[in-house]
Amino acid sequence: MDIEALRHHLVDMNEVTLNAKAVATLVDGGASYTVTGDGRTLEAIRRMVPAHAHEIDGVSGWTVKAEPVATGIALTVTALDPKQTAHIRRLGFIGIMAQGGHHQMHHLAMARGEVRH
Repeated sequence: MDIEALRHHLVDMNEVTLNAKAVATLVDGGASYTVTGDGRTLEAIRRMVPAHAHEIDGVSGWTVKAEPVATGIALTVTALDPKQTAHIRRLGFIGIMAQGGHHQMHHLAMARGEVRH
């Protein structure tokens, strides 16, 4: 068991949720979120956002890309379906980060020492 790894991940979740700054820009088919922070928050952004992008890419017909920027990550989420485009834009960054049914299994696997970001 590696409960400490799960604890670190939960701290990262807290950092990204409470301390990261996300600026949205509308793009064709969705939105791009420039997610930035300093210190511990920046480290958490760089671990969490690309890993989550990988998990949800393709879900609901979305294309999800995470690219590094100087002080964080640019997360771009798009879809061909106009209904999904509207949904992406309504969710905002934190809503996008909450998407996907993988969270419980991911956290359990981390606690077991099977997965790392």
